Amino acid sequence: MKQQTFFVKATLAVALAIFSSTAAMGQSDSVAFSISKNGRVEFKELTEKKWFKELTSRIQLHGYAQGGYNYTHQGGTDKNTFELKRVLFWANAQITDRWSFLFMHDFSSVVQEFYTDYRITKNKALTVRLGQFKNGLSLENPLSPTAMEAIDVYSEGVTYLTGCGSDPLMGVQYGRDLGLSLFGETNNGKFRYEVQVMNGQGINKKDGNNFKDFIGRLEYRPAKGLNLVATGQIGRGHAIATSVYNPDIKVGEDYKRNRWTLGFDYKSKWFNTHGEYLDGYDGTVFSRGGYLTGAVPLGTPKVEFVGSYDYFNFNTSRGYDQHKAIAGFQYWFYKKCRVQLQYVYKSAYVADGMFVHGDSHAIMGQVQVRFN
Repeated sequence: MKQQTFFVKATLAVALAIFSSTAAMGQSDSVAFSISKNGRVEFKELTEKKWFKELTSRIQLHGYAQGGYNYTHQGGTDKNTFELKRVLFWANAQITDRWSFLFMHDFSSVVQEFYTDYRITKNKALTVRLGQFKNGLSLENPLSPTAMEAIDVYSEGVTYLTGCGSDPLMGVQYGRDLGLSLFGETNNGKFRYEVQVMNGQGINKKDGNNFKDFIGRLEYRPAKGLNLVATGQIGRGHAIATSVYNPDIKVGEDYKRNRWTLGFDYKSKWFNTHGEYLDGYDGTVFSRGGYLTGAVPLGTPKVEFVGSYDYFNFNTSRGYDQHKAIAGFQYWFYKKCRVQLQYVYKSAYVADGMFVHGDSHAIMGQVQVRFN
């Protein structure tokens, strides 16, 4: 009953805030609200200047864009194209000191995230999240593409197992899903945990079956700059297409979808590196692999050499293994803004619905601009 009363008051408060903000556009005074510890909604009058300051202090705007040029030589065919990969904008509204809301949209794609967070404890030990957000599987998936060293972002195993787009059974879900999450940190941030209950169907979609996916994530920081991460997922997928990697699963069929990962991330002034082992089952098909990626400053933090080795076997019983290597440079010309140039080699690829063991070469260039 108390929880229901809280949400009724919260909804009323948001509605009143919207109306008062709209009315304030033509007036010199406005009304701000807050929710007290006992759950009461409190209001106070603000001048136009104070109202604007109150609004800007509660809303944070963020965004970034990534685009560039790709050249590939694969199967005797050359291709090249300019690409606008991502243009993301998101806003975070801090309604109270414990309650916030986030909305994220990719203008080159679709709505990516929308969720609300409520911190249950006075410290950061327990927060609940409800909505659409990134699943916690793997070290890399929760990270922003602006923090990744590779232009094609995540490793092959992460892209395949987390629903970032390379698994046809799941489709392109950008590593996100609809669901509920409980997370927090203790011991001055050394230990972090997260437990998620997700639809398992991806973004902007209802669940395709009556099963839910359960995802667990544990992080431990034993020393400065070092983070150890273990994640796991147990669930049931609902196939939206057929897959060359797993042809026995038909469209509309429910199948077992379990995953496990173990990784590390280390950052220092001399170099940054992270790596991970991943495996998983889709029905009876077992996939596994690992990667190691890093960046080393070349005399100055603004210029870095980037390298990565990535191995993933999409279907161990059929020998659908792929080796991938990346080498290149990046120049940070302003805070989180950079120019990247990289060479990418793959020992296998998919063409015309078939898995092909053959060399694939690519040269990628990208410009990244971000503001917080």
